[in-house]
Amino acid sequence: MTDTNPSKNDAPEERKGARLLAQREEAPLIARISLGLGAIVTIISVTWAIDLWLELGFEWFDEQAMMTCLGLTLGIIFLRFPADGSKRRLRLPWYDAVLAVLGVATCFYIVYIYGDIEANPFMMRDTAFVFSVILLPLVWEALRRTTGWSLTIVFSVFLLYAFIGHLMPGMLKGVEQNNIRLIAELGTTNVALLGLPLQIIVLTVVLFIWMGQLLLHSGASEWFTDVATAVMGRSRGGSAKIAVVASGMFGSISGSAVSNVASTGVITIPLMRQAGYDAKSAGAIEAVASTGGQIMPPIMGAAAFLMAELLELEYTEIILAALLPSALYYLAVFVQADLEAAKQGIAPVPKDRIPPFLRIARQGWFFLLPYVVLIYVLFWMNLPPQQAAFWAAVSVVVVSVVFSYKRHRISLRQLWDAIASCGRASADIIVIGAMAGIIIAILDRTGLGQALTLILAAVGEGSLFLLLVLTAVVSILLGMGMPTSAIYLLLATMIAPSLIKLGIHPIAAHMFVLYYGLMSMITPPVAIAAFAAASLAGSKPMETGMTAVRLGWIAYVIPFVFVLSPALIGQGSTTEIVSAAVTAIIGVWIASCGLIGYMFGPLSLIDRVIFFTAGILLLLPADAIPYGFAVNGAGLVLGAIILVKDYTTHRRKPAV
Repeated sequence: MTDTNPSKNDAPEERKGARLLAQREEAPLIARISLGLGAIVTIISVTWAIDLWLELGFEWFDEQAMMTCLGLTLGIIFLRFPADGSKRRLRLPWYDAVLAVLGVATCFYIVYIYGDIEANPFMMRDTAFVFSVILLPLVWEALRRTTGWSLTIVFSVFLLYAFIGHLMPGMLKGVEQNNIRLIAELGTTNVALLGLPLQIIVLTVVLFIWMGQLLLHSGASEWFTDVATAVMGRSRGGSAKIAVVASGMFGSISGSAVSNVASTGVITIPLMRQAGYDAKSAGAIEAVASTGGQIMPPIMGAAAFLMAELLELEYTEIILAALLPSALYYLAVFVQADLEAAKQGIAPVPKDRIPPFLRIARQGWFFLLPYVVLIYVLFWMNLPPQQAAFWAAVSVVVVSVVFSYKRHRISLRQLWDAIASCGRASADIIVIGAMAGIIIAILDRTGLGQALTLILAAVGEGSLFLLLVLTAVVSILLGMGMPTSAIYLLLATMIAPSLIKLGIHPIAAHMFVLYYGLMSMITPPVAIAAFAAASLAGSKPMETGMTAVRLGWIAYVIPFVFVLSPALIGQGSTTEIVSAAVTAIIGVWIASCGLIGYMFGPLSLIDRVIFFTAGILLLLPADAIPYGFAVNGAGLVLGAIILVKDYTTHRRKPAV
């Protein structure tokens, strides 16, 4: 049988494109230094998560570990990211070398004196002020270099408000601050820069990034693709279904839609193009599938663990809440990929490229063990998420050394690369965590958090729908270009608390901002995941982005539904949950048919509009709108009428 991996035989240029998407072009010495710093970040996070230092008798504050990681992160950023935003770093300017050393030295000195700051904050205030004056601008510049101007401007507005908020009119008027004390505390205390967001990232998120890096280096992404090919390859549009399944499975652990596009898209996009999908559709399907992995249990790109920590809920509750919405998301993508194949006459994957399922399962079954370990440690042993991530990552190493997939075992060099790449890849999320902690402190100290709640309440009093629309738009704008954990952390800090205070269910509020923050990955004008997929597919970025919006339409609708009726996130009686699930599944299927314009055959424009309308009527929560059951019933009747009409029209026609 021929090799079933197109990444080896058919797409060298695509593989090169994926590497360029995933890596920056930099001088060897800079790469080695930044990887070395990244390795130290990973080692600190891993050893801290399992309390190794405490077991060895070495006691230090959690804040010291966080500040150490932040200092190393600043060093990585100023080494790797040029001030002009380019991806080429062939030489290191003297000023960036100075900034890198200054960032590391400042943070390390704060680590050295942190015990005194904690024991006597009043006596150490002047010292803390001096080092905060150095550290805060470094964090600001690191944020600008890694995330761009949009988030940096938001951060700047909050910083400015901290100093002049007392001069603002009306509800926006804040509490006047002692500037020296404010600066000292923003840069050195555990209720600001060293607060809960940075702690969660360093303690938990970095470990899941490490687990993802280990799976990537061990060949797990290739195995996921092979399994999807074996299962889906024989059906119409099998190549697209392979992309949906493979990218969804790997996307849940990757923590970044863009890196997932780069790793799995290099295989799936050429496969879809060869099957007959046009370039924009192939890129859009991969982008939407990769983005959806970030909302799919059990890991959700580590967002599930962040949500559990912030809401102080059991991890199990978050997973159960996310289950049905993520299933609806992938149902919509799957149905549209299938109907698009029928509409365009796209054949299944050639038989000689479909590996036997039993052979693939036998060769790579061990890749499932880390998931088993993760779930066992979380649910049966009831250990914290960081320890579950550690043991799952260890299991990846063990199975990758003991077993081999296609004669490949993970090497010592790859183990080191996974450790070093993890810390380096965590740089942007760590600096965003520092920023989020500062924003939380400003919201609390100035009273701005309460003011924002009052403003949202004024909007929501007139129209809850308008409030949700504004929140959705803001979430998309703030989420542009950031990894999953960073998007969620920012929005959970700034927006979700106000929604909760207005009476929205806490899980629904957090899931709402997570969904819309992630939609920035496929929503133009930024749509970074869609643009990354477009570069691999050779399609126009904006066309690919718009196609991705159409394929991911359910993600723009379903958050409104579970805010109005939390039954879709498992909050309600069994009858309510089952009823909401059944009507939603039928509604997603019917509406997707209307969007594609195909059921048993091509649909007329009128039929498409009726189909889509019927699907939306079925999606509307019966318990949250007047005459809800009648509305659902009307959607079901409309859909049934068009379905029967379409079947009658096309049943005697030959299959396309």
